Amino acid sequence: MAKKSLQLGRAVEWPHTPEEAQLDRVPNPQKGTDYLVRFTVPEFTSLCPVTGQPDFAHLMIDYAPGAWLLESKSLKLYIASFRNHGAFHEDCTVMIGKRIASEIKPKFLRIGGYWYPRGGIPIDVFWQTGRVPKGLWVPEQGVAPYRGRG
Repeated sequence: MAKKSLQLGRAVEWPHTPEEAQLDRVPNPQKGTDYLVRFTVPEFTSLCPVTGQPDFAHLMIDYAPGAWLLESKSLKLYIASFRNHGAFHEDCTVMIGKRIASEIKPKFLRIGGYWYPRGGIPIDVFWQTGRVPKGLWVPEQGVAPYRGRG
């Protein structure tokens, strides 16, 4: 099956599911340099697969590009495709990390899913592809653990 053309610079329909969403990559003009790219997704939404109630998270995606960069419009469309997708917090977080890693083959990728409480319990989920490249500055993700009223 031939890869579709880039979604950048043209109107596209919002994908209905994560499986039908297209993640685009573009050539990295600095592929000989180790550096970190961070995507912050403060309003991630999916559905509880049991109750159908909405779940909310703050996602932090950090990656060290290899030959490819993740195109941000396609990431926005992919993230939006979870809005009506039922999956547990752990599944959503790891699924997103694995899909991005599969598409762009970064030198390193990590994702932090900081989920807001449901049933009184916040859940944080973390996944990464391997070791951080030597000498690469990877700042803390900066999302405070949930403290409730404290």
